[in-house]
Formats: sequence, C-alpha cells, structure tokens
Amino acid sequence: MAVTEDDVRRALDAAPAPDGAPSLAQSPALSPISISGGRVIFSIQTTPDRAAALEPVRKAAEAAVRAVPGVTDVLVALTADRPAGSAPPPRPASPMAARGGRDAPSGAAPAPRQASGGAGVPGVRHIIAVASGKGGVGKSTTAANLALAFRAQGLRVGLMDADVYGPSVPTLFGLHEKPEVEGKMMKPLEAHGLKIMSIGFLVEAGTAMIWRGPMVMSALTQMLTEVSWGQLDVLVVDMPPGTGDAQLTMAQRVKLSGAVIVSTPQDLALADARRGVAMFERVDVPILGIVENMSYYCCPNCGHRAEVFGHGGARAEAERMKTPFLGEIPLALEIRTTSDAGAPIVAKDPGSEHSKAYGRIAAAVWNRLTSGAPGRTAPRIVIER
Repeated sequence: MAVTEDDVRRALDAAPAPDGAPSLAQSPALSPISISGGRVIFSIQTTPDRAAALEPVRKAAEAAVRAVPGVTDVLVALTADRPAGSAPPPRPASPMAARGGRDAPSGAAPAPRQASGGAGVPGVRHIIAVASGKGGVGKSTTAANLALAFRAQGLRVGLMDADVYGPSVPTLFGLHEKPEVEGKMMKPLEAHGLKIMSIGFLVEAGTAMIWRGPMVMSALTQMLTEVSWGQLDVLVVDMPPGTGDAQLTMAQRVKLSGAVIVSTPQDLALADARRGVAMFERVDVPILGIVENMSYYCCPNCGHRAEVFGHGGARAEAERMKTPFLGEIPLALEIRTTSDAGAPIVAKDPGSEHSKAYGRIAAAVWNRLTSGAPGRTAPRIVIER
C-alpha cells in the first residue's frame, strides 16, 4: 500500500503542535514531507531554547505517522534555528568557575567551553571516519576500498555513508533497494561481505536533500544507533567533505577511534586537508593518517607515468604536521570503472596492484588502532566563543 502525503497529514491532525496551532498538520512549524516507499521524513521547526522541551511533541508525531498503514519507518527531526539578529544563548560559567576554582583574570581570553564526547555503538569495536577537506578527491572510493581491504584481512566490517547531501555508496556497490525494518531497527544491506547503510537507500535517487543542520544530525544519529550493525571490528564512515555539521555530530555523539584524511597532491586540496586535520584534532579525534589519492597516472598502453596533480604533497604535509602518511593511490582507469560498475576494485580484482595499495593502507590503519598509538578516549568538544 503506497503511503501518500495526505495519509501523513491526516495522521498529524491528531499530533500536538509546538506553537498553539490546532494540530501539527496545521502548524507552520511542519516542514515539507519526504516519502520514499514506506519511509517518511520531516522536521518540526522550533528554537534552540525549546528543543529539549519539545521532544514529547516529536515523539508523538513519530508515533502518529508510524501507525499509518504502509509506513515502515519514520524520521522526525527538531530543527532549531536561531532567528537572524537574535542574541546567542548565554555562555555558561567557565570550567574553572564550575569546578569552584579561580576563574580567568579580568581581561583574559575566556576559557573554552568543553563538552564530553559520545558513546560507542553497541557491538562495534572501532569507528573510523574517512574525511576530506574538499570534494572531488576520491574520498568515497577510498572509504569503500578501505572497508573492503579490512574485510579481505579477515575483519568484520561495516560501511556507513554519512554524506547526506551526496551519497555515493549506493552507486559504488550497486545497491538501490530499501533496508528492511524489524521493530525500530533497520537492517543494513550487504555486499561483498560488508554491512552497508546510506541515506541514499532511504530516499529516491536524485532527491535534493534540503536539510538544515539539526536534521542532518538526527539522520546520522539514527543511521548509527537504529541500525542492526551486529558485531563489527570496524565501522568505516564515509564523511561528507568539509568541516561542518556532520563532522561535529560524529565527534560529539560517537566515540570515534580516529580519522583518515584523503587528499590529492596539489596545494589547493592540501590546504583543505589541513583544515580537516585541524578540525578533528580540535575535537580530540586522533588522526590515523593521510592518504594521497590520484597521486600519479600510468598510461596503460606505454607505461609512461605522469604526475597530473603533482606528487608527494600529501606525504610532505603529513611530515610537516607530524601525522602518519598511509600511502599513495594512483589515478587509474580500473579504479574508476570498477567503482562505477558497483564492484570497487578491491572486490573486483583483489590481486591487482591497486588493491594491494589499499590493503597496505588498511593494514597501517589497523595497526594504529590496535597498537594504542592513536588513543581511544572519548572525544572532547572544545568551542571558543
């Protein structure tokens, strides 16, 4: 039975509104409703100071829609935006004052506000983020092949696509069906021995995800905590490019074991990679190392090597930042064609030199994780105001 927007709105006629409207269905706080098969997604607009108090409203809306015939899952987010021109929320007392100690001297810079990091995901031993400072550097392809390389080394592996705005994992693995739902938990799809989850499985292909930060945070949290990951040695998270809401959400709400930064050799990409490294270091997520992707090109006919984007920049940058350099991946036709065909090269041709390069990177990362080198304390968010 196909679910329609009218079905959802009728259900929300019985849900309370956050603003005194007769029902949520009649409230301007209700966002546009996205429906994909039996999956329903919408948000409720509120303000930062009321978000916690309106959690019962969010839960009531979720329960009302979940009862609609044909609905298999519901994602409801509280979108809390501060109106333009309004004052920021009051700053808390400094950590020194909160502990009863002497506060900063008059005129000194305020002490940074600290918040504890998140918890782990049950059954998952390590969660690592694969990130880049900018798009177009091959981060998703690297994440997919890194996950497959872990699997080839005998580990139990999951792959989560956290790029809400541009999910690539469905294409990389040729997966386009919807996850099954058991109770309130989604079952990840599987391919080549990996457990895989992506927002791309939950919305129609080509859908423009016009989501504010809180909706992104809610979606990522659900994909982590409401998916039956089972027992995993490592969960690889393909992050969106940049240093925004998704990265901060992962650092705040999840106990990350570390981050792998992907860059190309040229200066522009390296500048963005520096920002990525700085962001993760700022929130106490260990940097497991840097990968130089598209490091060089070898002609398949004559064997001539060309350094299209320069070469060695990521290695030099890693040395400058005292961060491990994990290895080089070439700009290769085989990597591109296998990825486009839904079977990344580590799965399609595990004996190739390119697959062996990913394998060496995976072995280096796993050694860092298990040797205690990166440290695995819960990340601590530090925000200066």
